[in-house]
Amino acid sequence: MRRTKIRSLAVAVGVTTAVTGLGATALGAPTPSTDHAVSSSGPSDAAVVEAARTVAMAHASATGLTKGEGLRAQDVMLDPEGARHVRFVRTHQGMPVLGGDLIVHLDHALAYTGVTRAAGHEVKPTTTKAKLTPAQAAAKAASVAKGKAGGAHLVVDARRGASALAYQVRVRDSATTEANGSRTVVIDADTGKVRSDIPDNDGFVSPELRETLRKRGESLTPVTDNAPAGSGFGATTPAPAADGSFPRTVKGIGASLSLGTVPLTTTQAAPTTFLLKDPTRYGTETRDAKDQELDDYASSAQITSTTNKWGNGAVSSRTSAAVDAQYGIAETLDFYKKTFGRKGIANDSQGAHAMVHYASKWANAAWSHQCQCMLYGDGDGKTFKKPMVNLDVTGHELTHGVVDATAKLEPTFQDANGQYGEPGSLNESLADIFGSNVEFFTNSAKDTPDYLIGEKLGLAQKFMRRLDKPSLDRLGRTVDYWSPDVFYTEVHAGSGVSSHAYYLLAEGSGQKTINGVKYDSPTYDGGTVKGIGRTKASAIFYRALTRYMVSTTDFHGARVATLKAAKDLFGAGSTEYKTVDRAWAAVNVTASNTPEAHS
Repeated sequence: MRRTKIRSLAVAVGVTTAVTGLGATALGAPTPSTDHAVSSSGPSDAAVVEAARTVAMAHASATGLTKGEGLRAQDVMLDPEGARHVRFVRTHQGMPVLGGDLIVHLDHALAYTGVTRAAGHEVKPTTTKAKLTPAQAAAKAASVAKGKAGGAHLVVDARRGASALAYQVRVRDSATTEANGSRTVVIDADTGKVRSDIPDNDGFVSPELRETLRKRGESLTPVTDNAPAGSGFGATTPAPAADGSFPRTVKGIGASLSLGTVPLTTTQAAPTTFLLKDPTRYGTETRDAKDQELDDYASSAQITSTTNKWGNGAVSSRTSAAVDAQYGIAETLDFYKKTFGRKGIANDSQGAHAMVHYASKWANAAWSHQCQCMLYGDGDGKTFKKPMVNLDVTGHELTHGVVDATAKLEPTFQDANGQYGEPGSLNESLADIFGSNVEFFTNSAKDTPDYLIGEKLGLAQKFMRRLDKPSLDRLGRTVDYWSPDVFYTEVHAGSGVSSHAYYLLAEGSGQKTINGVKYDSPTYDGGTVKGIGRTKASAIFYRALTRYMVSTTDFHGARVATLKAAKDLFGAGSTEYKTVDRAWAAVNVTASNTPEAHS
């Protein structure tokens, strides 16, 4: 059980982790930073990684490193002012450490300035000799998840306040998971106890919401726009090059389910063969799963056209849903690149992948950690009557991919009704925040930008969640403010805490109308908040995610992370910094009510 005792004394931000400051520099949007996935890093990145590793070992009392531990670099992040941040995955005697990730912060001269670490305790299991065999652990995992277990691999589980030797097992075709997806099960190597059992897909719709809709007899029917392909945009089918070569990049048009006619960048593979693959966005491609529960994207079918016109705006064409998916992914990638300089979901200049028509009558959309791709079902024909390929759904789910590539925020525990724990709630919140941002970035007349999530899904309450006053979501029972009970709140419902803080930071409290939508955002203490604008608020939250959040970050940790980000971008004495602090206080997240360390 998590301790919920509250510290009685305020703790100054920055005591545990020093940060470099940019000073009060910018009017308007901050300059995008330069980040690199380590897999593609060059010699300069290698030097930064080695410097970070060296200082991490030299400052072992702060970083928590002990003898026999190693660091594997995941990201190198370079700030405009010259500060560097290196995200590491920790190993203990060669074994991966779950919850052992950390970020080492350096100044422009590669000197140590601080650390952000997931585990606040020493990573040292009581034993390094397993009582269970790998076969026994795999059998236990298969029994628990009701599926086919793969190999069992030894890890150190440093989550939830203690370290233990454990086996990590991936279980495929799990009967306890939607669409028989896979799960990652962690088994204690000494006792055989299940330490965690988490699905590998981040589903847009929670089991609890699905059951609530079923009991109400309410269906989810996404709004469609049945405009035929051809209105507004012209497909381009260029004449063959002088040498007759293919493939080449061309412009096509698609009739989507929800956004009318949209432009698509496609690949011409032959004179009359086009692929739904975008070379201008690193080869981003949407494929057809053919109603199968596929484990990998490569097994799906490429989607082709003879005319470079795609879909008909209705579900009668299997391609229509693919149009929404491909267009939404392109817009999401463009949002992250043009806003933050992020090149692809994992920031590795690799394309995003998606599968539509996934599984038979699957009523959800999800980001798959294993496939590293988007999955879209067609609905069950009853409660969920159409594919969920709407723009904010795609922006939400692909943001799970961004979190997966950075902080790896994950739920703390799960039961039959869903997933729980503040890191998981923060993950869902970030997905809603940046999913909403994708709408504002796209600015489609067919999907007016707003702070509502799932507003085009056809629900009676007119949205699935909303950021200004999350508790207006009666279906999911989303919360407005933090309390110790939020740790035991289902992650989609718990997401309201940080989503509300973000909205207050961006737009402020009270009544206002934006793009025709009325908002009235309250505060926990009854005071007011004056927003700093969506551009600055988003820059702060993105920087906090990529530089200062780790796998165990909870809402109080997110407050500290966003304050550090605001200090970097605008200075500690800035209006932006003070408003971040005020926005979190307005949702009852303060230094004085921070729970005692539990990671």
